[in-house]
Amino acid sequence: MSLIDLSIFIVYMILMLGVGFYFMRKNSGQDDYYVGGRNIGSWHIGLSVVATDVGGGFSVGLGGLGFLMGLSGSWMLFTGLLGAWMAAVFLIPKVRSNPEFAKFYTLPQIFQHLFDRKVGILAAIICFVGYMGFTSSQLLAGAKLAAGTFKPLELNTALLIMGVIAVVYTVLGGLKAVIYTDTVQWIVLMLGFIFIGLPVSYYHVGGWEAIRETLPSEYFSLANLRWQDLANWGITILPIWFVGMTLYQRIFASTDVKSAKKAWFIAGLFEWPVMAFMGVSLGLLAKVAFEQGLIAVSQEDLDPEMGLPILLSTVLPPGIMGLMMSAYFSAVLSTADSCLMAASGNLTTDIFGRYLKDRQDGFVMRMSQLFTLIIGALALVIAIQMTNVLELMLYSYAFMVSGLLVPIIAGLFWNMRSPLAALISMIVGGGVTAGLSMVDINLPFGLDPNFFGVFSSLAVFLLVHKLKK
Repeated sequence: MSLIDLSIFIVYMILMLGVGFYFMRKNSGQDDYYVGGRNIGSWHIGLSVVATDVGGGFSVGLGGLGFLMGLSGSWMLFTGLLGAWMAAVFLIPKVRSNPEFAKFYTLPQIFQHLFDRKVGILAAIICFVGYMGFTSSQLLAGAKLAAGTFKPLELNTALLIMGVIAVVYTVLGGLKAVIYTDTVQWIVLMLGFIFIGLPVSYYHVGGWEAIRETLPSEYFSLANLRWQDLANWGITILPIWFVGMTLYQRIFASTDVKSAKKAWFIAGLFEWPVMAFMGVSLGLLAKVAFEQGLIAVSQEDLDPEMGLPILLSTVLPPGIMGLMMSAYFSAVLSTADSCLMAASGNLTTDIFGRYLKDRQDGFVMRMSQLFTLIIGALALVIAIQMTNVLELMLYSYAFMVSGLLVPIIAGLFWNMRSPLAALISMIVGGGVTAGLSMVDINLPFGLDPNFFGVFSSLAVFLLVHKLKK
C-alpha cells in the first residue's frame, strides 16, 4: 500500500476517533450514552441499523460466499429483509409504545419486567456472551482486510491494531456517537462499493465476456444453493431482529413508533437487494481474478474470505485504495462499536445495575467505559483463536437466538409469563445449540444446530408452562 493510501486511512481513523471524543464531552448521562437521548430520527436510525447488522463481518462474509457460490449467496441477507420488516410490523409497536418500557436501556430489562430478575440476569449473560463473540467477528473481519491489504502485516498484528482502534473509539463515544458515525460510515461504504470497488474490479478482470467465460453458469444463478442453506440462514438471522440487543437500543433511541418503523423498513431494503448483491458480486469478481491468475495464491492456501481484500489491493490504484479500505474499515467499526455498546449495557445496567443505581451519572459513565474496555480486550482474545468471520458471527447469532427467542415471543405476544419456563428454556435452548456446535457430528438433514436449540427451547417452555399452570 502506498504512502498516500496509508495517509488517507490514518486521517479517516483519526476523524472517527474525533467524533467519539466530541460526543464523549456532550454526553450527560445514561440516556445519552446508551439510547442517544431517545430522540434520533428515522434515517439516522435506519442507516445505523443496517450498518450494524451488515457491517464488516457480513461485508467480508458475503465476499466469501460470492467467491464460493456466486449470486446465490445474496439470499443470506434476504432473511435480513424479512426479519427487519417483521420486527417493524409486530415488535416495534409492542416495545416502543409501551409506557412501562419508556425508561429501559436494554433487552434484559424487558425480560426482567415480563418474568423476574433471575430471568433478566440470565438474558443479560446470554446477550453479553453473544455480543462479545459478535464483536470478535468484526475485529477478525477488519484484521483480514488489513492483512490482505498491507502485505507485510500479519493477521494477529492486524487484529491488535483493529482492536485498539475499535475499542478506543467506542469507549470515548456512546450510542449517539455510534449512530451518527454509522450514518457517515455506511454512506462511505456504499459510495466505495458503487463508484470504486465494483467498476474498477469489473474492468480489471476484462468485463462481462471474460467473467462469463471464466466461471461456470451456476455462479450467475439464484438457485445455486441447497434448501438447507436458506433454512439455516433463516433460523439464525431472521429471529435476531427480535432478540438483538443493538436493535432494542435503537428502538429506545427512536423518536416514536412511526419513526422506528420507518427506520426498520429503510434498513431492510438496504440489506436486500442493495448490500446483498453488491457484496456477493465483489466476491464473484474475486473468484474470476483468482481463476485468471491475478491473485497469486494457491488453491490450498487461499481463504475465500481473503479473496476480496487481495483483489482490491491488486487492482486499485494509489489513493483510490486508501478510500476503499477506509470504506471497508468503516463497516467494521460500525458493527464493532454497536456490539461493544450492547455488551457494556448488559454489564452496567443488567448485571451490576443494582450496585450503580444511586451513583452519580459521571461515575456510571466511567464504569461503562471501563466495562467497554474490558469487553473489547476479551473480544480480541477470542478473535485471535478463530479463523472464519462468518462462522464466528453465525455462532454468536445462533447462541442468542436459541436462548432468547422463545421467551421474548411468549412474554410479549402470547402473554405466557412463567419465570421457571423462561429460565429452563433459555438454558436448554442455548445449551443445545452450543453443545451441538462444539461436537463434530452430522445433524439430521444437514440442518444448523440452532434449529435444534430453538425447537428444544420451545418444547421445554411449553411443557414447563403447562405443568406450572
